[in-house]
Amino acid sequence: MSAQLGPVMLDLASMALDDEERELLMHPAVGGVILFTRNLESPAQARGLCESIRELRPQLLIAVDHEGGRVQRLRTGVTRLPPMAAFDRLHAEAPESTLALLRDTGWLMGLELAACGFDFSFAPVLDVDDDRCPAIGDRAFSADPERVALLAGALIDGLDEAGMVALGKHYPGHGGVDVDSHHELPIDPRPFEALRAHDLVPFERLSPRLGGVMPSHVRYIAFDDQPAGFSVRWLEYLRSEIGFRGAVLSDDLGMQGAHFAGSPADRAQRALEAGCDMVLICNDRAAALAVLEAVSYDPVRSRRLNALRYDHPRPDLGSVDALGRWRTTHVQLEQLAEEHGY
Repeated sequence: MSAQLGPVMLDLASMALDDEERELLMHPAVGGVILFTRNLESPAQARGLCESIRELRPQLLIAVDHEGGRVQRLRTGVTRLPPMAAFDRLHAEAPESTLALLRDTGWLMGLELAACGFDFSFAPVLDVDDDRCPAIGDRAFSADPERVALLAGALIDGLDEAGMVALGKHYPGHGGVDVDSHHELPIDPRPFEALRAHDLVPFERLSPRLGGVMPSHVRYIAFDDQPAGFSVRWLEYLRSEIGFRGAVLSDDLGMQGAHFAGSPADRAQRALEAGCDMVLICNDRAAALAVLEAVSYDPVRSRRLNALRYDHPRPDLGSVDALGRWRTTHVQLEQLAEEHGY
């Protein structure tokens, strides 16, 4: 029988649990924890923190935003990853070896994160980079949607080999707007057919291989007036037309792009009613408390969320450097990261 998971994922203040957080994590509406740079010092400390969370509630999901480039929460003791755009340039010169390196990258990333105690990362980015969105940029694999699908698919193959699910973001695509939804609510005026022929391509190609999807805080006003993460139409399209069967996790409801929906409790309720399975509320403890009192357990959501769990014996990061594949991949990725200033 799968564990009962509440629909809220929240954050922690520091590198160790305090008494208030121990009590907070026992709330039945909590289903997961996301860790940030402030929570992470080293692989050993990260694993210890994850183990202390699981000592309280073994079923809780523990996630991290770890993509590579500028979004890599843990940098000490693990491989530095280049921005995903670096692989587009490599692929133009050496297609087969680049796809092989991406598979190795996904495997290495999954192996290292599992060793640190995580269930999954919010990766890969499936946005198509139109060279205009400050929130995306080199986080995207490419400006070509078919190449995004190809390159991200290779990374997903590697994650799967490591036993870790992939979570694609930011559905249906954040790359076509020129503002950052962390700071305001972007509007994308393009017609649906334009989105379907461009931004939606990676999601349609890869949906059978994704364990989770994160929708964007962007309004695509030609299709629906609500941002994707609050839109019944967009999330029904994801499930009924694209055929996605996994879990839908909101982007952080503390972002300015979500504030249009009212109070933190209102935002959470609207996202869940639209079709999200879990809502993230970060960097605002008062808001998290309000959300926890406003939402409740749902067995259908819980079943989908349980599929995100890393359900294998955890590797020992201290011994992975004995693996020839890890050593070779580590050197290549560290060099790429250095070349791109990370």
